[in-house]
Amino acid sequence: MQRLIALEPATATGKTKELFNALEAKLGMVPNMMRTMGNSPAALNGYLSFNAALTESNIGAKLGELIALTVANANGCDYCNAAHSFIGEKLVHIDLNTLADAREGKAADAKTQAALDFALLVISTKGRVSDGDIATVKAAGFGDAEVAEIIAHVGLNILTNYFNIAAQVVVDFPAVPLANIAAV
Repeated sequence: MQRLIALEPATATGKTKELFNALEAKLGMVPNMMRTMGNSPAALNGYLSFNAALTESNIGAKLGELIALTVANANGCDYCNAAHSFIGEKLVHIDLNTLADAREGKAADAKTQAALDFALLVISTKGRVSDGDIATVKAAGFGDAEVAEIIAHVGLNILTNYFNIAAQVVVDFPAVPLANIAAV
C-alpha cells in the first residue's frame, strides 16, 4: 500500500499545480512518482530540475536510460525499473535485448559496459571508487565531464529509487521483472 498520497493533478494548488501542468503538457499525464513527490513542491522541483539538467549531458539519453535501469535493478526499485524500461523502449527507442541486458548491468559494447560497471561501483562503494576505477572508465573513452555525468545519473536514480521504495509508490507503467543484481 502506498505510504504517501499521490496527489490528483486536477485538485493540486500553488507550485505543485504549476509543476503538474508542465508535466501534463509535456507527457500527457503526471506519473504516480511525480504525483507523490508533489506533496513537496521543493522535492518535485528539485527532481525535475536535476532531471532536466541531465538531458543536456554529453553521455546522451540512451546511456542515461541504461544507467537508470542498472541502478534501479541494483537497488530493487520496481517503479524505476518499469518506468525506465518503458521510456527506454518507447521514447529513446532502445531495443528490448539492450534493455534486458542493462537490467543485469550488462551491455554488448565495451564502452557502455564500462559505464554500467562504473555505475555499479559508485553504488556498491557509496561513491568511494578508487583511482583505478576512474582510470578504467576513462580508458573506455569517457572524459572527466562524462564521468561526472555517470555519477550524476547514478545519484539522480538513487534519489528516485529510494523515494519510490520508501513511499511504496504504485507502479503506473507496464510491470517488468527486476533482475537479480542487488547492490552491496
